[in-house]
Amino acid sequence: MSRYRGPRFKKIRRLGALPGLTRKELPVGSEQSRSSKKSQYRIRLEEKQKLRFHYGLTERQLLKYVRIAGKAKGSTGEVLLQLLEMRLDNILFRLGMAATIPQARQLVNHRHVLVNGRIVDIPSYRCKPEDIITAKDDKKSRTLIQNYLESAPRKQLPTHLILPFQYKGLVKQIIDSKWVGLEINELLVVEYYSRQT
Repeated sequence: MSRYRGPRFKKIRRLGALPGLTRKELPVGSEQSRSSKKSQYRIRLEEKQKLRFHYGLTERQLLKYVRIAGKAKGSTGEVLLQLLEMRLDNILFRLGMAATIPQARQLVNHRHVLVNGRIVDIPSYRCKPEDIITAKDDKKSRTLIQNYLESAPRKQLPTHLILPFQYKGLVKQIIDSKWVGLEINELLVVEYYSRQT
C-alpha cells in the first residue's frame, strides 16, 4: 500500500497538530495564517485530511472505514473514530511503545509485536477488549520498544488501555470518544463522504 512520504511539517502547518504523524513541534510563528474565508467544502476536506494523515491511511482505506461505520449501530462519526483508534498501530502509539504511528506500523510490519501470544504483522489489525499486546521475546524487539518507552515523555494513558508491565499492554474496553488524541470534528468527515457518494 502506498503511504505519505512527503514533508510532514507542510501537512502540519496546513492542517494543525497531528501527534500521530510526528512528535516534533513546529517552530513558533511558522503557522500559516490566511485571512481568506474558507468554503464549506474546504472545511470538510481539511477535517478528512487531518484524519487521514494522522492515522496514516490511504483514501481507499478511510472510505472503507466510513462505510463500515455507516452500517454499524450508533453515531457514524463516533464509530469511525473507535474503529481507527482500535487499530494495532494506533494502540502501540497510544501505549507509548512507539513514538509515532508510522514507527508503530514499522514495528508491526517487522514482526516485533505479539497479540494474545501470536505474531501479528498487519498494522490495521483491529484489537478487541481483553487483547494483550506484548513485545516479541527476543532481545532486539524488547530493546526497540524499551528505547521508545524511555525516549518518549510519559503521557497519561487513555482509560481503555493499561500498561501493567514494561513490554505488555492490555486493551480494557472500546475507546471513549473523549480520549481520542486528535482535535477533530468527525461529523464533517462523515458529511464529506456522504456528499461524495
